Amino acid sequence: MSKTWNVLLAGFGGQGVLFSGKLIAYAGLLDGKEVSWLPSYGPEMRGGTCNCSLVVSDDPIGSPLVVTPDVLVAMNLPSLDKFVDSVVPGGTIIVDSSMIEKKVERDDVTVYYIEAGKLARENEIEGCDNIILVGKMFKELGFCTEESLFKAVDKCVPARKTAMIEVNKNALKIGINA
Repeated sequence: MSKTWNVLLAGFGGQGVLFSGKLIAYAGLLDGKEVSWLPSYGPEMRGGTCNCSLVVSDDPIGSPLVVTPDVLVAMNLPSLDKFVDSVVPGGTIIVDSSMIEKKVERDDVTVYYIEAGKLARENEIEGCDNIILVGKMFKELGFCTEESLFKAVDKCVPARKTAMIEVNKNALKIGINA
């Protein structure tokens, strides 16, 4: 049975939203899936709004735009407020509850609250909140194989930041186990 995930990752610039999307897309590619990755950010960049439309599918992708996501990963309150109602009934919302105290009021979606920022601080990997959330998304949705997810880290972390490879893999494990 073929499956398509229409994902919207959203937060502030500088939170790693676009990197998270690249990681998920690359993992899909490694599994031989069709993928699209479409970043969108305001002129402010760091600190401004930022989101990333991502499609991972067993079938050809008709459009890279994600207007009605199956999955929303919200890393800040403005993003949750903006996109919560666009998630399809039966969809999934993953909330960074370290940044967002508000609860989702919809009862037709599955919501996971994960204190990604707190987990990152406790494990001395601050700034990896985004990757912890990707780990949680992987655990709950299985959008790729675990092997491909970890190989994607090797491919997506730039050569000048090789020290971050193991840090990011650790962040994925924390998210998977959260």
